[in-house]
Amino acid sequence: MCSLSASLLLPTRLKPAYSDNRSNSSGSLFVANRRSKRKNQSIVPMARLFGPAIFESSKLKVLFLGVDEKKHPSTLPRTYTLTHSDITAKLTLAISHSINNSQLQGWANRLYRDEVVAEWKKVKGKMSLHVHCHISGGHFLLDLFAKFRYYIFCKELPVVLKAFVHGDGNLINNFPELQDAPVWVYFHSNVKEFNRVECWGPLWEATSPDGHRTQTLPETRCVDECSCCFPTVSSIPWSHSLSNEDVTGYSGAQADGTSTPTPEKL
Repeated sequence: MCSLSASLLLPTRLKPAYSDNRSNSSGSLFVANRRSKRKNQSIVPMARLFGPAIFESSKLKVLFLGVDEKKHPSTLPRTYTLTHSDITAKLTLAISHSINNSQLQGWANRLYRDEVVAEWKKVKGKMSLHVHCHISGGHFLLDLFAKFRYYIFCKELPVVLKAFVHGDGNLINNFPELQDAPVWVYFHSNVKEFNRVECWGPLWEATSPDGHRTQTLPETRCVDECSCCFPTVSSIPWSHSLSNEDVTGYSGAQADGTSTPTPEKL
């Protein structure tokens, strides 16, 4: 999968002077670039989040970690962890009961934060897929390019969702009704404008770049113990102080009450 250069999107004063032999040297969101005739080294954004909005199954590696494709996610927790390798230019999708933390180790991941994690939930008897992306918080580079990162995540998420559907194809084939499950996307940011939740419609529509998206909040689970909501605790330990400006009646932590770190500490 090729990539889209940030220099085509950034204002002129922010465009770096790339040399031809360096513009395709990394598969990460950020790449260090030494400008010609200058001593200072700068880090500039490169829109390489999983490549372009084209899904290539040959570049997807799928790991099944203790899950059963015959078990419906309404009875057994099911989580997706998707990461990108700069070395192999391939995607790795782990399907497990919780986040595969081994994929998220190392300095590169802490710098780029280009992973996407998701989990299936049943809320009041209805299935939905909840997807999480880290926009900013953690270090100043993420904060500096928060708007750009939000744009790239939105552009590439249809590819990510296609990877989920393809990688977990047997589950989707066994339970085709999951294609109609709504997809909720959580953008985590310390910038209020980009710290938001969006509904991308049913899964079959969310995989399309032309899908309909609305800024709204998902329905909350039952307060008391019940059998119509599962799981009772989120398997994704990311906090989200929701700040959707057009949504009222919600403030504070995640809908399921999970107590987790703030974006600045991730």
